[in-house]
Amino acid sequence: MLDGISIESTAVFMNWLARIFRPKRREPEPAPTPSTARFASPSPAPPVSMDPSMQTPSPPAKLFGSTLTHLVDTLGLREVHGDDGGPWKMLPSHAPFHQGPCGNVRRFEGSPIFQIVTCSLVAPAIQLDSHMMFAFSPSDSAMPHFTLDSVMTGDQFAFHLDLIPRVDLATSFDYMKWAFVPLSDTYAAAEKTEGLVRANITPMQRAIMSPWMLVYRANQSAFEEITPHVRAYADHWLGLVRAGVPAGIAGGLTGAQLAQRDAANKDLIFDPEIDKVWNQIRGLIGSDAVDDIRGLLKMTSSAG
Repeated sequence: MLDGISIESTAVFMNWLARIFRPKRREPEPAPTPSTARFASPSPAPPVSMDPSMQTPSPPAKLFGSTLTHLVDTLGLREVHGDDGGPWKMLPSHAPFHQGPCGNVRRFEGSPIFQIVTCSLVAPAIQLDSHMMFAFSPSDSAMPHFTLDSVMTGDQFAFHLDLIPRVDLATSFDYMKWAFVPLSDTYAAAEKTEGLVRANITPMQRAIMSPWMLVYRANQSAFEEITPHVRAYADHWLGLVRAGVPAGIAGGLTGAQLAQRDAANKDLIFDPEIDKVWNQIRGLIGSDAVDDIRGLLKMTSSAG
């Protein structure tokens, strides 16, 4: 999940997690073996303002929490709460190896973007600590979306970081120079970080993201060193959002055409056939919760 997240998906740790947990009896739904990166899954996400009374967050939760706080505070977004005043959706465990809540989904709204959706999953029994966020621009805009996955499984870490293009980069040179080329130095510096190993994602997953996508496994030292690169991507995206989309940058696409493309792109990003993690986490949080989260992530601003 999620990436979901989202590319919420890489089954980088699938076999590794499978070795950790072997169910002793057959369950109605298989135990999840969530993957790394893009389609990572989340845990009880830390609040936007960190509560000093909370236990020290894990490195993935800290990176996720600080990035979320930065985006929400900079844009002045408001949180959309559930009926009980808490997160948009709590995620109780459906797996025998974990009792009680194992994560949540949070939603933030406010102009000039559409929404931020986060999903956190924490299951100590399978050593999973995973956090995903998508910051969505309006569907009828050419403004890129921003995404981050921050994951720990045992003593291994993984992350996925990207801006999702809203037009075809292969035919949109000016758009590429505006939205992505300024990230090139950060991209190159991040790739040189000692201790990073490229995540094993599929060509289909790469095709629906951008060439500036950073998706890696890491040891703890390398993972902690990527914090300034995550902030650089986030700050670049915030700068684009604040400045707005330049006239003519979308290659003549109308708002309606951009919205249509956005819907089609989200259908692929959150498709269980492309991102296997969606089906892998059904055993942990249940099929209804998976469908609800995918529905929220696939939502377009024209529909919301």
